[in-house]
Amino acid sequence: MKRLAGFTLLEVLAALVLLALLLVGVYSGVRTATHSVRSGTEAIERIDQIRAAEEFLRRELAQSLLQPISHNNRGEAIYFDGSAREMHYVAPLPGYLGKLGPQLQQLRLVDDGNGGLRLELSLAILPPDGQPARPLGDPQVLLDHIKSGSFSYRGIDTDGNAVPWSGTWSDGRLLPQLVRIELQPVGNQGWPRLDVPLRTNPLNNNAQNGLPRAGLGNGGRP
Repeated sequence: MKRLAGFTLLEVLAALVLLALLLVGVYSGVRTATHSVRSGTEAIERIDQIRAAEEFLRRELAQSLLQPISHNNRGEAIYFDGSAREMHYVAPLPGYLGKLGPQLQQLRLVDDGNGGLRLELSLAILPPDGQPARPLGDPQVLLDHIKSGSFSYRGIDTDGNAVPWSGTWSDGRLLPQLVRIELQPVGNQGWPRLDVPLRTNPLNNNAQNGLPRAGLGNGGRP
């Protein structure tokens, strides 16, 4: 009887080894491609988050209103309160939230518990009868995974003198002319230095504030 030709055990083992090496190469390629796609998606989402936070802050701060958020011990209205990590102001919200009227907005840089910071926004409704503001929901995170950050302010005082950049806005009876938000996010995506001019000119609203009109050495014009 004629013996059938076939593969030896050594040949079968060699073929299996080659097949295993081929599968390892294919798996590594697929894994690398998947990781690249995931990293690219995360980077795009991070860029979108930074851009959305920047656009929101620019729009809301630019629309700050001369609406009191509190009063000092002399009964004078306070329109703005700002420190290096927190600020309070009144501005209208876009969309359907704007139907609730201007709202007290609080921006804060808070510790995230992991050695970093996150930027939070809290909203509160200002009752028309002068009652304390009523919180509107929980704080919303505008941007997380921040290494460091700070707020600073620039404007003029009641005498018309320029107030240089400072981490605090000392006279809340006036609005600052510029608000700067500096953040350093974690990762490669940067945060452009954000300088927002407030549309309301404090000099032109001193009468409304109950303050003497200040001059700048040019006939009182800003």
